[in-house]
Amino acid sequence: MSRKATCADNAAMENFLGLLKQEMYYGEEIVSYKVLKKKIEKYIHYYNNERIKQKLTGMSPIQYRTHANQLAA
Repeated sequence: MSRKATCADNAAMENFLGLLKQEMYYGEEIVSYKVLKKKIEKYIHYYNNERIKQKLTGMSPIQYRTHANQLAA
């Protein structure tokens, strides 16, 4: 961690929250906290297990980590 008020610490989380709002939230009417919580949990699962990223050579984050671990072993 760097010094207080250094934005680099928050960059990863702010990027994720921006994607979450852009891909899941905008244009949706959320009626209750339970529905919002369930949608966020579903999005997090999608983000980690299904959503492919070009930066990770076309793999999801879980697939990339598994692949990297197998190469290192």
